Amino acid sequence: MHRFYVAPENWDPRELVLRGSEAHHARNVLRMQAGDKLVVFNGKGHELTAEIVNVTDDEIRLRKLHESETVPLRCRIVLGQAIPKGKNMELIVQKAVEIGAAEIAPIISDRTIVQFDSEGAAQKQTKWHQVAIDASKQCGQNWLPRVHVPGKLAEFFSASEQAFDLRLIGSLQPDARHLKKILETYSSEHGDRPRSVLMLVGPEGDFTPAELALARRHGCEPITLGPIILRVETAAIYCLSILSYELLI
Repeated sequence: MHRFYVAPENWDPRELVLRGSEAHHARNVLRMQAGDKLVVFNGKGHELTAEIVNVTDDEIRLRKLHESETVPLRCRIVLGQAIPKGKNMELIVQKAVEIGAAEIAPIISDRTIVQFDSEGAAQKQTKWHQVAIDASKQCGQNWLPRVHVPGKLAEFFSASEQAFDLRLIGSLQPDARHLKKILETYSSEHGDRPRSVLMLVGPEGDFTPAELALARRHGCEPITLGPIILRVETAAIYCLSILSYELLI
């Protein structure tokens, strides 16, 4: 069945309504009518199967048939991604949703080619938030990752009030350690796997020495991604895939 997103603030299983772009897609693209069944989710773990009761130009009213809840993934993985050129950030957001990232923080690094003012940053956040919604609809992810407003690395650290069991940063420096070794060391020292991880991935050309030093001061451990230099989008998918395999199940 087709999946649709209803924001948490509009989620009421007793009176569910599709509006805006979601209603447009159901009505004008999929040509859905009264009596058709669909699935709606709120990005906070709740999902329900519903039947269309009424279709108008403004909204689509639904009747709940069955409701379920998805528990959060075992580990909260936050991707701090330096914004790459072109549309590669959209691909990274999409794949981060599919792999199970809990949050995506777009970083405007010193080597980010395109810079944003506050208005442009807000527009990009809206765009990438919609990419995350579309990816969640397609892959069956009921926990919608939060997409932060793009900002500098220093701003991210100063604004973040979250505590992480483990903080990592991809690095080309010779002292960077293998992720496998870092995870083994953590498990040995704590008797369990980390339940929250920050993963920072740099732009084309990597983070600058100053940014790497800043990340180190905030507890980030440099990790190597192997002897082959990866493209930005490949590095993000690579890191998230390993963390997912090791920590989410």
